[in-house]
Amino acid sequence: MKHVLDVLEERGYVEQITHREELRELLGKEQVTFYIGFDATAPSLTLGHLIPIMTALHLYRAGHRPIMVMGGGTTMIGDPSGKSEMRQLLQPETIAANVERFRSQFSRFFNFEDGSALLVNNAEWLLDLNFMQFVREIGRHFSVNRMLTMEAYKSRLEAGLTFLEFSYLLIQSYDFLELFRRYNCRLQVGGNDQWSNIIGGCELVRKADGESVYGLTLTLLTTAAGVKMGKTEKGTVWLDPERTSPYDFYQYLRNVDDADVEKMLTLLTFLPLDEVRRLGRLEGAEINRAKEILAFEVTKFVHGEAAAQQAQAAARAVFGGEGSHDSMPSTTMPKERFAAGLDIVTLLSEVNLVKSRSEARRLIDQGGITLGQERVESIDRLVTVDDFDGSELIIRKGKKVYHRVVLE
Repeated sequence: MKHVLDVLEERGYVEQITHREELRELLGKEQVTFYIGFDATAPSLTLGHLIPIMTALHLYRAGHRPIMVMGGGTTMIGDPSGKSEMRQLLQPETIAANVERFRSQFSRFFNFEDGSALLVNNAEWLLDLNFMQFVREIGRHFSVNRMLTMEAYKSRLEAGLTFLEFSYLLIQSYDFLELFRRYNCRLQVGGNDQWSNIIGGCELVRKADGESVYGLTLTLLTTAAGVKMGKTEKGTVWLDPERTSPYDFYQYLRNVDDADVEKMLTLLTFLPLDEVRRLGRLEGAEINRAKEILAFEVTKFVHGEAAAQQAQAAARAVFGGEGSHDSMPSTTMPKERFAAGLDIVTLLSEVNLVKSRSEARRLIDQGGITLGQERVESIDRLVTVDDFDGSELIIRKGKKVYHRVVLE
């Protein structure tokens, strides 16, 4: 059986490791408890979070124990890494609600019932810290001079850096120390933008308890052009089906650029690498088969096989004239609304395909709206019952965004 660190490196997850050979030896000889932290800054995990989740699952399947740490405490401050200005502070009740949503989503991927994986909230040990005790016991191990050389802080000095944000490194580092003491956690995994925070945690455990622990950072989910993935015309691609429907989730993956297919199959699925490489070599129209496999596998992983099958059927109905439209994002409207004709701008606004009437007008002027097979030529176009195929009408915005209107 291939060593799990070799698997992670071969599939392209790993960016940096603190002490590679020592960690490799440790992972090869015993079960290692490791952790990944997720600050609860939003009400759902996103497509980008699948990178640390998949990494954790590779380690989990190799017999190691993950701790998924929800940042009920650290989110009270907000990580300054990669930010040009201070994060908006969230209210405690908002953070608590986000944590509960994370808890539900993580439970899809890990078994927290038998102890083979742990789900904890760092609010347990952070919210009741005594400030004077904390700065005496923990703060003395950190050099301000060194912290100011870290990119997360250095880049913010001219614009302004609050003490609140400056303390984030100490708080996250303390997470590692607390997890080491509670669970013998020996490895922290995080995005590559977390390197400074992870180093801080490793050094704190060494200085405070005289023990060796390790850090590993992960690649970010980006396109071949280096652009961060997971953003669409509608916004972020969420794992919550109420925020990004399984159909839209599937469609996002189905429509990735040809150059990104192999990378995404490698990072976001468990398909064998030989199969991934075979699919990645397909060209022309054949690459669409690889995109379908990518979209189906990842949608199945996140939303379940039934949802993936429904999303695929809806997509094929739109693009290939086969399957069912039932899983396409839909709006049901009274038939009488169309008896005398409903103007196209109002319709686009009511089904949330545009954010404003001016956006609707611009799209129509550019030829970006299609009803069924007919391009809309004028903002004065009235949509009537005759435009419907039976009881449904498919509206296309641009090349890739579809919406179904159903008569009642």
